[in-house]
Amino acid sequence: MAAKEAQGSLEAPNIITLLHHRVHDSPVLDFLHHFENPFFSAIVIFILVVIARRATRNIQRVPGPLQNAVEMVVEALDDFVVGLIGKDGRRFTPFIGTLFCYILAMNLLGIVPGMKSPTAGIETTIALAIIVFFYVQYTGIRSLGPLGYLDHLAGSPRPNGVGGYLITLIAVPFNLVLHTLGEFTKPMSLAIRLFGNIFGEDVLIGQMLLLGIVALSFMNSPIGIPLQLPFYLLVLLTSVIQAVVFSLLSTIYIFLMLPHHDEHHA
Repeated sequence: MAAKEAQGSLEAPNIITLLHHRVHDSPVLDFLHHFENPFFSAIVIFILVVIARRATRNIQRVPGPLQNAVEMVVEALDDFVVGLIGKDGRRFTPFIGTLFCYILAMNLLGIVPGMKSPTAGIETTIALAIIVFFYVQYTGIRSLGPLGYLDHLAGSPRPNGVGGYLITLIAVPFNLVLHTLGEFTKPMSLAIRLFGNIFGEDVLIGQMLLLGIVALSFMNSPIGIPLQLPFYLLVLLTSVIQAVVFSLLSTIYIFLMLPHHDEHHA
């Protein structure tokens, strides 16, 4: 059964796909199969909520293993954000930290047998990109004000003399269009990059799994050679890197929307 599912998909089959093909005419399985990525995303959210709840339910001065691990992660993420934005950027740590943990957990979920990485679906990564886009624009409007936000999109023109004003009048409309398009394309590039890398990982694991099954097909073996196991280390590394890259670029996009008092030196 696993061999047939692997042949029908580039990725390794997950538990929903297997049950959907085994149990016919099931409205519940049809629904879950159609919304696989949101279903596995919900599993990740549930796991993260349980971990956060258990770690903070009874905070001790001498932390236990779980509380200590969570505190280390929070401190590392806070240092990451503050190191990029500065001390004023600490208010963005909850958003960036949640984004990082959520993406990393979704990336790694595909390693678990029967599970699937929701970030291997373009709809999941686009949804994340839309969230980042609106958060960045909200940060810009709140930090700069409506007029300052428009000034930022216009390229912050500071004309000098009559000639400078004429050039500014010509350049500002182009800057508005280009910068507005840039604000849309930056998060979309995040979505495509994350989707492409995680989908590529899942395809690699799925094809190695299929190759291992085919290698022993002449023996009618119910299992195959676990050729995918050596690639799990690569998947672990890539999953962490992609979560870091998405969070890093999101932090930079937020930083670019903040007022910079040293701009006059440039």
